[in-house]
Amino acid sequence: MAEAGGRAGQLKSSGLRHGWTTGACATAATGAAYTALLTGAFPDPVEITLPKGQRPSFALAAEELADGWAMAGVVKDAGDDPDVTHGALIRSTVRPGAPGEGVVFRAGPGVGTVTKAGLPLPVGEPAINPVPRQMIRDTVAEVAARHGGTGDVVVEISVDHGEEIARSTWNPRLGILGGLSILGTTGIVVPYSCSAWIDSIRRGVDVARAAGRTHVAGCTGSTSEKVAVAVHGLPEDALLDMGDFAGAVLKYLKRHPVPRLTIAGGFAKLSKLAAGHLDLHSARSQVDKGYLAELARRGGAGPELAAAVAAANTGLEAVQLCAAAGVPLGDLVAEEARATALGVLTGSPVAVDVICIDRAGTIVGRADPAGG
Repeated sequence: MAEAGGRAGQLKSSGLRHGWTTGACATAATGAAYTALLTGAFPDPVEITLPKGQRPSFALAAEELADGWAMAGVVKDAGDDPDVTHGALIRSTVRPGAPGEGVVFRAGPGVGTVTKAGLPLPVGEPAINPVPRQMIRDTVAEVAARHGGTGDVVVEISVDHGEEIARSTWNPRLGILGGLSILGTTGIVVPYSCSAWIDSIRRGVDVARAAGRTHVAGCTGSTSEKVAVAVHGLPEDALLDMGDFAGAVLKYLKRHPVPRLTIAGGFAKLSKLAAGHLDLHSARSQVDKGYLAELARRGGAGPELAAAVAAANTGLEAVQLCAAAGVPLGDLVAEEARATALGVLTGSPVAVDVICIDRAGTIVGRADPAGG
């Protein structure tokens, strides 16, 4: 029987245990709290649906029901990933909302508020990212349909000691103040940050080669993986979940080549690769706004736009500023990332193309000499 490939195959081969995102925990806590608000009883464990259809169950670590509100809490289990939020108690307090307003989000203690532009949420909003918000909305609708609710609720997410934990993250620098962000695009934490995950990348290349694949894609996450599949029609066993370890993919392919490699990832991460970093983790490399400003100047940006790029809050804001001015910063980053990759692959017969995306999965930059 052929060995499984793709993200699931890599996780299995790594021997590492996956965990749950803060978004999944907040969703489970919300489902339990809203159920209690409608029925007077907390489901424990509580089951939710993740974006890819999985139905995990979460045990409750805290619950409280009072007149007009209910609170449930779930302890985050990050599996074998050294996540700073591992063990944090994530709470959701649910209250009835105004008729017709749907789900209104609030930041409770330990959850940050957005204070700067360039993030996927408007200034002033709780730092609860778009996918967790949709998961929570879907769960509220499911509970409302099951128990006769309206689905009009105010959901306040809080994290015990979240403000303290956030000091060891990039949130303060990004202008997310007061606590942590509620994150996650799949609901599942895949443990990247250890040698076992690098070994799983190598195993992924081996599986692809054994299956006769001539084109593989190294992707930084699930969103870029979807884009690579949509653009190139690649099968699961041609997908390498490289996470932050671009260097691991490139160095192994140099020794064990496949004719074509697509690198797909978020603009900010790939701007680090463009600048020559092979480890894209935020703790080990940062987005260099000065470098982006220099690329923007190369692409035709005037002094004012270049200065705005250098002062941008995030890489996403920088690429948005340039796109509005007709400066192809995304393409320039993709081209430079491709050059870095080809430098590592020197002497190996691997053609490379690069796809940069934003958080929503929209392509913001490409470098593809083959035109594929």
